Amino acid sequence: MASLDRVKVLVLGDSGVGKSSLVHLLCQNQVLGNPSWTVGCSVDVRVQDYKEGTPEEKTFYIELWDVGGSVGNASSVKSTRAVFYNSVNGIILVHDLTNKKSSQNLYRWSLEALNKDSSPTGVIISNGDYDREQFAENPVPLLLIGTKFDQIPENKRSEVLTRTAFLSEDFNAEEINLVTCFPLSLQMTGFTDRKRFNFKSLHYD
Repeated sequence: MASLDRVKVLVLGDSGVGKSSLVHLLCQNQVLGNPSWTVGCSVDVRVQDYKEGTPEEKTFYIELWDVGGSVGNASSVKSTRAVFYNSVNGIILVHDLTNKKSSQNLYRWSLEALNKDSSPTGVIISNGDYDREQFAENPVPLLLIGTKFDQIPENKRSEVLTRTAFLSEDFNAEEINLVTCFPLSLQMTGFTDRKRFNFKSLHYD
């Protein structure tokens, strides 16, 4: 029998970007009919066989931690979320492709999680940009997921995809873009060929 290892993956992003719907689909193979706001953190689980049928086969018990999307700066809010950021094996950053602010806020989310609410000294450089080297040296793999791709006007899609490509470069992350009501096959666009975040549960038979 294959060994069972626990993997903890954070799912971060603003409220309303589709985190809960994504987690429910990955773990339950069902579309979430009536998603509600997540308060605190919701945890769902997927059991995933890796390299099934080979000598390297291993079964992973994947915990997806859907963290509530409030972006308040209050120290009490950050300190409450900090308890979710321990012993993390991966981070999924989710943003709404029709909402530029939700994309910009991913820098805040990633820094908060990676620094566990400590002051990000040395990360933000003088011109207000983020130092890519911070993410290049980050041992926790990141996956960038954009939602609602089909809601972008066709004449704006190239501009949005260029922006998300810069995001994935900044985070040293793979990139996946999904349509609004993503089906069980998880319809994807713009999936990069980098394999640092080898998240096999994104595949369905």
